[in-house]
Amino acid sequence: MVTLVNLITIVTVTFLAAAAAVAIHWLLLRATVQFMRPATARQASVRSELVRGTAELARAFTPHR
Repeated sequence: MVTLVNLITIVTVTFLAAAAAVAIHWLLLRATVQFMRPATARQASVRSELVRGTAELARAFTPHR
């Protein structure tokens, strides 16, 4: 009987430790992604001819009065 209680205790503690390890790993992964986000979210340099072309397209498709 005592052996069965010890086995159940070991299994329960192992599952709790595994769940805690997964939770900590998930939190560290999210923190890593948060710290990396500003480095990857830099503004790309916009070429002026692209802006002019977009403005010309917008003027071409606006309804004329």
